[in-house]
This record gives sequence, structure tokens and C-alpha cells, in this order.
Amino acid sequence: MNRKIPYCLCLIGSLALTACGQKDVSFKADVMPILLQNCLECHTEKGEGAQKSGLVMESYDSLMKGTRFGAIVKPGDSLTSALNMLVEGRAAPSIRMPHHKTALPKEKTDIIKKWVDQGAKNN
Repeated sequence: MNRKIPYCLCLIGSLALTACGQKDVSFKADVMPILLQNCLECHTEKGEGAQKSGLVMESYDSLMKGTRFGAIVKPGDSLTSALNMLVEGRAAPSIRMPHHKTALPKEKTDIIKKWVDQGAKNN
């Protein structure tokens, strides 16, 4: 019986360290710079991407509004969020984003993924 106590303490300690090591991703500091650098060439109010889909990415509110077809960010669920599918290359190649540009590096898509999984907060 007493042998279980050290194992439980190790498990609790491991879980605590894992939870403490997760930094919140900031929309303003982490995600918006990626969008500015890679998406706003087309997804501004009068840009080609906005004209085709209705998606404007100039602000948190416009991103969360989505396209004329619906939301592209599903807070807490990067697996089914269209934004993640498009930038991670999980959508059809013809609609991969950024369109006609080099794919985003994994480190950038991971930031977006983590932000969505953390609830896609306006922080």
C-alpha cells in the first residue's frame, strides 16, 4: 500500500509540470503577426481573398466572423477548424493557404493550432 504513494506523487508532479509549462498563446502577440505577414495580402476588406470568400483577417473580430459560408475558427477544436485545415495543408491543395505562396512552417501552424485549442481568445 505504501509503495503506491511515491508513484502517485510522481504522477501528480508530472501533471503539474506539464500544466505549468503551457504558455497561453496571445492573439495579438503571437497569431496576428503570422496573419499580417502571410494572409493580409489577400484577406483585407478589398483584397482578392475577401472578395472571393468574404474572409477579412484584419482584426480578431473579422477573423472570428469568418467567411460568407460560415466560421473558420472553432475555439477549442483545431482538428475541425477550417483555418487550421487550410494552413496545415489538410485541405485540398487548390485551397491551401496561403494561396500561391510557400506553406507556413510548422512552428507557425503550431502557434495557430495552440491558440485555437486554447479557446481562440482575443488576448
